[in-house]
Amino acid sequence: MGGKSKNKLLFSSSIILLFISFSAAFSSPFELQTLLPRPLPSPPTLSWHDSELESNSLEETSQLDPVSSNTTLEAQLELHHVDALSSEDTPERLFDLRLQRDARRSETIYSVVSEAVARNSPRAAGRRSGFSSSIISGFAQGSGEYFTRLGVGTPARNLYMVLDTGSDVVWVQCSPCKKCYSQSDPIFDPTKSRSFAGIPCGSPLCRSLDSSGCSRRRMCLYQVSYGDGSVTFGDFSTETLTFRRTSVGPVALGCGHDNEGLFVGAAGLLGLGRGRLSFPSQTARRFNRKFSYCLVDRSASSKPSSLIFGGAAIPRGALFTPLLTNPKLDTFYYVELLGISVGGTHVPKITPSLFTMDQEGNGGVIIDSGTSVTRLNQPAYIALRDAFRLGARNLKRAPDFSLFDTCFDLSGQTSVKVPTVVLHFRGADVSLPATNYLIPVDSSGTFCFAFAGTMSGMTIIGNIQQQGFRVAYDLAGSRVGFSPRGCA
Repeated sequence: MGGKSKNKLLFSSSIILLFISFSAAFSSPFELQTLLPRPLPSPPTLSWHDSELESNSLEETSQLDPVSSNTTLEAQLELHHVDALSSEDTPERLFDLRLQRDARRSETIYSVVSEAVARNSPRAAGRRSGFSSSIISGFAQGSGEYFTRLGVGTPARNLYMVLDTGSDVVWVQCSPCKKCYSQSDPIFDPTKSRSFAGIPCGSPLCRSLDSSGCSRRRMCLYQVSYGDGSVTFGDFSTETLTFRRTSVGPVALGCGHDNEGLFVGAAGLLGLGRGRLSFPSQTARRFNRKFSYCLVDRSASSKPSSLIFGGAAIPRGALFTPLLTNPKLDTFYYVELLGISVGGTHVPKITPSLFTMDQEGNGGVIIDSGTSVTRLNQPAYIALRDAFRLGARNLKRAPDFSLFDTCFDLSGQTSVKVPTVVLHFRGADVSLPATNYLIPVDSSGTFCFAFAGTMSGMTIIGNIQQQGFRVAYDLAGSRVGFSPRGCA
């Protein structure tokens, strides 16, 4: 009898301790930070002039060298948001278009990964012949969120080029056009460039394409297809790209004569993915396989975003997390996300297992410049959303908006307190500014929690959450870094 009483006492004590711990966890004050509600940004205006490129595009550390040289350069470019190409639209219309592009972008990423995983062997150069839909570029699905201005050819023609970490192939529209979309600059004419050269079908560069073909003259052809039906087709060639007075070349790129679909504005795309044909891979010896970008919050700053290649791309004090590799797909930048904190407390239901990539390449987490809204697999999103709602329960709720199911009415507010959000990568705890997760969606003061759920097992860290950080890609060290002060 004494033993039973003792056990009952121990059990009761355990229950009381658990209740006290549980109560303490939810009664402790949330860690908060200040949000200054700002309206949707007005369409930016392009301030570029070709004459300015010579004064602000490159910090040169050597004379002109071929791309195969061991001499290193450091290049800094201005980036502008694609909204600058649609300056006549209202802020609400531009935001709606951004969400549409974002939906197409994320769906295509999931589709590409699913197709890659379904293949029995990893994607390999020259493994297939004929054309197929496998290479992804955000230019068609909205990864064209940011673009810069580069010189193409010799003599250099300055063109707007979209930048995309989710794509490998570099390409531009070329004349003669079978079908070309409307762009801001005259279409590039390869016959007027002294440095343009075709690539033979049997060359290693041609075999590096995931989808290639041959012309009647036995020259290499490329085709890049997209999930939304857009396609670019033409000659795979080499050309010189120019930053200010320093040229980088030869760079393998597609010269597109037939470009159909949802392409708008820019002349082509600069692929910044991890594949062997991406610009960072091709210029590895020139820029030491290092680049970084800072995407500014356009509602809070008039400064342009920026892109840096070379040693200067890696800021001091950056927090780094190792890059992981998908065995079936080499384009995307995979990282290890361990958890997420809200209000200073780890969300219990968000465990590392939710973000694990299996041996077949399913799941995992990628950092992407072209996706705007971070998409978490559904269990992680629900846990994060519920934790944020609890911490923001004093804010006035608003109806759902588009893909956002957690919105607030902040009309008339000049300052509000919101729970902090921290992304815990392996080796790097990234504390987000409030503007990176509570964003304006209309001109009436509605702000929404800028995360979304997905039924895919894969998580995408989008560019809204990257705003204000210098995100540094050190491919030589196989790591990605985040610096909150690297944009200065």
